[in-house]
Amino acid sequence: MSREITRADVLRLGEMSPGRLRAWLMKCLPRDLLAIDAAFEAWAAEGQLPPRREGWRVWLMMAGRGFGKTRAGAEWIHGLAMTGAKRIALVGATHDEARAIMVEGVSGLLAVARRKGIRLKWEPGNRRLTWPSGSVAELFSGESPDGLRGPEHDFAWCDELAKWRYPEAAWDNLSMGLRRGPRARALITTTPRPIALIDRLRREPDTVETGGSTGDNVNLPQAFVEAMVRTYGGTRVGRQELLGEYQAEAEGSLFPRALIERCRVLRDGSSTGSAPPWDERVYDRIVVGVDPSASEGGDACGIVVAGRSAGKLYVLADATVSGASPERWARAVAGAAEAWGASHAVAEANQGGAMVTSVLNAADAGLRVRLVHASRGKIARAEPVATRFEAGRAFFAGTFPELEAELAGLSANGSYEGPGRSPDRADAMVWALTELGETRSGVPRVRAL
Repeated sequence: MSREITRADVLRLGEMSPGRLRAWLMKCLPRDLLAIDAAFEAWAAEGQLPPRREGWRVWLMMAGRGFGKTRAGAEWIHGLAMTGAKRIALVGATHDEARAIMVEGVSGLLAVARRKGIRLKWEPGNRRLTWPSGSVAELFSGESPDGLRGPEHDFAWCDELAKWRYPEAAWDNLSMGLRRGPRARALITTTPRPIALIDRLRREPDTVETGGSTGDNVNLPQAFVEAMVRTYGGTRVGRQELLGEYQAEAEGSLFPRALIERCRVLRDGSSTGSAPPWDERVYDRIVVGVDPSASEGGDACGIVVAGRSAGKLYVLADATVSGASPERWARAVAGAAEAWGASHAVAEANQGGAMVTSVLNAADAGLRVRLVHASRGKIARAEPVATRFEAGRAFFAGTFPELEAELAGLSANGSYEGPGRSPDRADAMVWALTELGETRSGVPRVRAL
């Protein structure tokens, strides 16, 4: 095959019967098969190709597993890198994943370049990849946002954004440095999973969204696709992981998005619920709910402020901190309590709550802490609180994207399908609202069981 492979050639092959196509492929030389494989744009699915729309800055590719997101990302980056000396950011969930998938993987940048007869200089120790054109790509991690603070880039490829430990901070630092060259752009390749950052990006006017399903990848064995459809077809997992559908809330969510919006009160006094105007509300009790983090660099420490007025409960602030030492998040708890005039904090004793008391005492914060013991799981504790929202007795006094994403991921079937490994913010909110709902005149009440 002496000429360049075109999309028309591939379409003609697709029209052949399986037997005829097999016979045609048997006649091909190895170099012909390699040429077909290397001609990505000739056979790629529509959702794998760069958007045709002008003026976009973010290309959000959310698709099912096996769709070919990695190959599409590597092809896009390689094509741009060959146009001149560019600076490129490759951001994975971790440095190891960025290396193993985006660079060294079977569909990564080294493999794509090799298919096209291009030799790249790969320096694993420096996390740097260099093209003959002078373009340089560096590896970054979604769990180390500060690494993206400072460098300027022409282009960026962000893989599995929904898995990043600190998606908001990492993306914001990357975006601020995406200013090199006349048309800086970023590609995000990710399996769809509801997180606040993706919700935000989908609303941006310069974001273009593409996608596809597992079955759209012509390179996958048909037997594999059929087995996946038999197993997961028609289920929520199948719609997300195979069809690539973005679902903003868990199936059977305790806090569906419609409920959250209905129970929102805004600072300008407007309301989508039946709450009193913002500037006329007087809270007879304010508390800080805490879902402690036992170690630095672990899960976030959920810190949510809530108040009670005229028998109704209000979420007032989300002061959650991530990757903080016990001393730092304890100071955040004390700071939130002081800012809102909270009477005390409530924390789970068997999840590091005792540490809250000792650390606050050591910091001389003077904040009273009430320790509670969890006898039920997070979902079971959240159910009575969800009922209060449904009954018009609890409200969100403002917008809290990260908290709301976690709440939407709490499913009535006992599972958690929201961002992160654990609903730390949601649990802190539940502790605070439960405390307010079970106290009168500021005096804790003991219930007989």
